[in-house]
Amino acid sequence: MSAAAIERVHEIAVLRARIAAWRAAALRVGFVPTMGNLHEGHLALVDLARRHADRVVASVFVNPTQFGPGEDYARYPRTLEADAAALAARGCDLLYAPTVEAMYPDGSQGLVEVRVPALDDVLCGAFRPGHFRGVATVVAKLLNQVQPEVAVFGEKDWQQLLVVRALVRGLDLPVEIVPGPTLRESDGLAMSSRNQYLSADERRRASVIYATLIQVADAVRGGQDPVAAESSGRSALEAEGFVVDYVAVRSAGDLGPPAAGRPRIVLIAARLGSTRLIDNLLVDR
Repeated sequence: MSAAAIERVHEIAVLRARIAAWRAAALRVGFVPTMGNLHEGHLALVDLARRHADRVVASVFVNPTQFGPGEDYARYPRTLEADAAALAARGCDLLYAPTVEAMYPDGSQGLVEVRVPALDDVLCGAFRPGHFRGVATVVAKLLNQVQPEVAVFGEKDWQQLLVVRALVRGLDLPVEIVPGPTLRESDGLAMSSRNQYLSADERRRASVIYATLIQVADAVRGGQDPVAAESSGRSALEAEGFVVDYVAVRSAGDLGPPAAGRPRIVLIAARLGSTRLIDNLLVDR
């Protein structure tokens, strides 16, 4: 399938007309929202959506409302032609690439925001104030525009996945949220569009994140106090030159303190140079 074979739409009305035709034919719609600059991790989500649906829509939209002052919105890679080719090759049926003006016709002053207060001000939410309001708002809009039966989100951003699940539950949206496993490079580094920002030396050191996740998870699984395990993980990262936002052991379901009988997860956010990397690993499946 060539890039020319994938249908691209930029307007909400055209998107809805296409999906209405599919639905009239009793076809189940799957959705994969992205910010583009697609890599194999994104494309695996398209494959997963295909297994749950008859038609798959992928969106490419670099959402300005989830970037804070001084973050990388302006330099975030825009590679729409390459993204279209990659999506077409994986059998994606439609590429939805709205403009900022189409998504936010009233601009920032008239923006209606969505919040998930129990989850949006901890961990990454504490270090990136307003980020998850932007995520929740754009996801709510995209789900309303596409109205899929199923939507796929990667587990690499675990906090985002929980925010989306809570959003869907809280707004009674009729969509099934399917999590996609994190894809990793051969040295364990989670695939991310931001990895390309790393210098060669930083890229080599970046694999320490995954090694640290394993170290902390093993320690907690073996009975070590989570606070002590977090501290050891932070030290391991700092020894490799990371500036650490957090190494946190939390309950996987709500990011609260780990509790007996509840699945636990280790989450890390840390910077190498100007690049902020996140990753996580479940302690208990």
